[in-house]
Amino acid sequence: MIQNIPFQLTDWDKIPTTEHKGETGVAYWKTLQFEGLRIRMVEYSQNYKADHWCEKGHIIYCIEGEMDTELADGSVFKLMKGMSYQVSDELSSHRTRSINGVKLFIVDGDFLKLKTK
Repeated sequence: MIQNIPFQLTDWDKIPTTEHKGETGVAYWKTLQFEGLRIRMVEYSQNYKADHWCEKGHIIYCIEGEMDTELADGSVFKLMKGMSYQVSDELSSHRTRSINGVKLFIVDGDFLKLKTK
């Protein structure tokens, strides 16, 4: 079932914030949820480190600050203000760290599910 999204403005200051503790630090999420689509404004505190490896696909745009994304193979990628990354579901185990904090715009959903032949 496809659900259309009518034109709408989002005042992110009016979206409730939820708190998600990491291994260290805290993530603060403001979330819009649609069928098969999640849009978030996320802030990681100083010294944030995710408490899990994520397999989910994301499109992430860095609004301010910077963070490191570690892949399960040990490689590390630095995301800085004005940069983005994108990955489909199940194509990388990744986790996030931020020393000084970061603010991100994140989109994920069914359109990022792994496609097989």
